[in-house]
Amino acid sequence: MKLILTADVSGLGAPGDIVEVKDGYGRNYLLPRGLAIVATRGAQKQIQVITRAQDTRRVRDLDHAKEIKTALEGLSVTLKAKAAAGSSKLFGSVTASDVAAAVKSAGGPVLDKRAIELPGHIKTTGKHSVTVRLHPEVTVALPLEVTSSAE
Repeated sequence: MKLILTADVSGLGAPGDIVEVKDGYGRNYLLPRGLAIVATRGAQKQIQVITRAQDTRRVRDLDHAKEIKTALEGLSVTLKAKAAAGSSKLFGSVTASDVAAAVKSAGGPVLDKRAIELPGHIKTTGKHSVTVRLHPEVTVALPLEVTSSAE
């Protein structure tokens, strides 16, 4: 199945790329989520207009991403989570939503939870490093300290 991507799909391509994928992947995943459209001549012309608009936005977004990066680099983020008394094990694990809320409460910018990449499951208290992907060219390693909440 030949498709034109409308969004960035990891491992497949960027918006505007024409890709050949298996029928099931295209029909059941990419098309329903709006990540791609069927490749036709009219769609290719439409994508050319979209890519021109994205190129002009990309420069502005890159500058904005660099501004957010500088704001995040000077930030110390502490996250309180429920843990067993006298133990470093958490009840559950830390999610990307938890990290985004902790960044906001620490005085940082509002982050999209999909931009936050956790190094596996964080299930213990202590210091961890979380990656925030602000732009395809801009990533930030954010130090995160998970502490036990007193209950």
